[in-house]
Amino acid sequence: MFEKTLVDVVKGIRACKRDTALYISQCIAETKAEINSTDIHVKANALQKITFLQMMGYQMNWANFTAIEVMSSPRFAHKRIGYLAACQGFHQDTDVILLTTNLLQKELRGAVNSSAGAMNMSGVYEAGLAINCVSNIVTEDLARDLLPEVTQLMTHAQPYLRKKTVLCLFKLFVKYPQALRLTFDKLQLCLDDSNASVV
Repeated sequence: MFEKTLVDVVKGIRACKRDTALYISQCIAETKAEINSTDIHVKANALQKITFLQMMGYQMNWANFTAIEVMSSPRFAHKRIGYLAACQGFHQDTDVILLTTNLLQKELRGAVNSSAGAMNMSGVYEAGLAINCVSNIVTEDLARDLLPEVTQLMTHAQPYLRKKTVLCLFKLFVKYPQALRLTFDKLQLCLDDSNASVV
């Protein structure tokens, strides 16, 4: 089955000046068929197109579960697409956010485990994706559940993760104010960080 890429969709939208709505509805229908595929590459490609169309104002809530499937892919390129779709499409009332808790915990713990032994940079970047996603979709329950993992990353060896963690904590504090009391001592230590980007 030949499916359109995101580039093809953008070119098609630009080419259809008069019937843009008709072309987009055809693309959405094709993408809905691609979402049901068992091939993760096809799903990731479809999710990429859906995310683009969502930025143009079309609803993508029918693809929320697919975003979680792509987020859990072992390939980093697919994870990036899934996390972007989650950041763009998930809101406070999205019912599948609860399904992301274990996935996000696993990604954040992967970075903690990689800092202990040999430096595994893929774990660091995957945790960076997870932290970014948490800061965009955080709810009170998610903040409470992920606070221990996020707090552990405040002392990670990579300044990239420490910086993202400190910024993410602000969003956690907004949704779950008690977290500030629980993490205040570690947050004070970040003020003396050797890397200026963390401070």
